[in-house]
Amino acid sequence: MTEHQHPQGFETLAIHAGQEADPRTGAVVPPIYQVSTYKQDGVGGLRGGYEYSRSANPTRTALEECLAALEGGQRGLAFASGLAAEDTLLRTILAPGDHIVIPNDAYGGTFRLFSKVLSRWGVSFDVADTQHPEQVRAALKPTTKAVWVETPSNPLLGITDIAAVAQIAHSAGALLVVDNTFASPYLQQPLALGADVVVHSTTKYMGGHSDVVGGALVAADAGLGEELAYHQNAMGAVSGPFDAWLVLRGIKTLGVRMDRHSSNAEQIVALLSRHPKVTQIFYPGLATHANHEVAAKQMKAFGGMVSFRVEGGEQAAVEVCNRAKLFTLGESLGGVESLIEHPGRMTHASVAGSLLEVPADLVRVSVGIESADDLVADLARALN
Repeated sequence: MTEHQHPQGFETLAIHAGQEADPRTGAVVPPIYQVSTYKQDGVGGLRGGYEYSRSANPTRTALEECLAALEGGQRGLAFASGLAAEDTLLRTILAPGDHIVIPNDAYGGTFRLFSKVLSRWGVSFDVADTQHPEQVRAALKPTTKAVWVETPSNPLLGITDIAAVAQIAHSAGALLVVDNTFASPYLQQPLALGADVVVHSTTKYMGGHSDVVGGALVAADAGLGEELAYHQNAMGAVSGPFDAWLVLRGIKTLGVRMDRHSSNAEQIVALLSRHPKVTQIFYPGLATHANHEVAAKQMKAFGGMVSFRVEGGEQAAVEVCNRAKLFTLGESLGGVESLIEHPGRMTHASVAGSLLEVPADLVRVSVGIESADDLVADLARALN
C-alpha cells in the first residue's frame, strides 16, 4: 500500500486513494463486491489474493487503503464497529498479566471493554488524566504494554498532547494508541505525532451520514499491521462490503464536512458563552480550555463536538435535551444532522459510579452541517 506515500493533499487522497477506476468497466466508484467466495485458478491460484471475504474483500480493501493514506500509516483495517476494532487491537497487543493505562474520561464503551471484558481475561488497567502527561508516567508499570488516549475525549473534550505522551509511552516500551474519532484524520494526524495505532469508530465522522456502523485501525508499523490483519481474520469482526462502501463514500466529503462542523460549532459555543444558564463549556477552541494551546498545535480546527453544563442539575440538563427540536435527541455523533444527548443517562451510563462518571448536569451536542442560524436559534429555545 503506497498511496499514503504519494505527495497529494488530503482531499485528493480521500477521493482517490485505493479507488482507481475499475479496470474492466471504467467505473469511477469501487463496486460493492457482495460476495463470500472467489473462483481459484487451480488449487491455491488466487486472483488478486482473494479467496474468502472474511479474509479480504475488494470493497473493504479499497476502504482500508484509503484509511491508511488519510492517517499516513502503513496498514489500514476495517471492522464491523469501533468496539470490534478496539477488541481486535487489544487482543493483539495484550496478553493475560499485561497492564494498560487508560484516560479518566474515556468513552463508556471503551471503559466497559476494559473493566468488564478484558479484566476477566487477566488484563489490568489504571486510570490517568492524560491531559497531564506526568500523570501518565506515574501510572506506568513494568507490565504496561500500551497507553490509550482519546483526544478530543468523549464527552468532556479533553485534549492530550500526543507527542508528549508518545515519548513517555515509548520510554517504557509501551505502544501509544490514539482514538481519533472526534477529530478525524482531516483535523489531526496522531501517527505523525508519534502514535503507534489510530482507532476510529467510522460510524461517526468518517461515514458522516448516520447510516452505517463501522470501525477502523491504522498502524504506523507494517509489522504490527500484519499482526493486526492476522487477528482481524482470526477473530472475524470485519466490515461487510456494503458498509465499507458507505464509509468510503462518506470519506470523499470528509474535508468539506469537517470545515462546516467546526465553523457551526464555533457559533454554538458563542451562544453558550453568553447564555446565563450555562455554567461551563467544554470545547478545545476556547482560549479558556485547559489545553487550548495543545489543541491549536496538533489540530487543524476544533471539530463539531461541544459539551456544556447547565444550572439546575440533572433534571435541567434532561429538559434541555427534550426541548430541542432541530437538534435530534439521540446517541452517536458525527453525522450531517445535529444531535443532542444527556451523557449521564445515555452514552455514558456504563461509567456511572466509576472514576469515569460524568457530571449529571452535562449536555453533549454533535453540531451538524445545517444552517448555523437555525441551530443557534433551536438551542437558544431549548435553553430558555
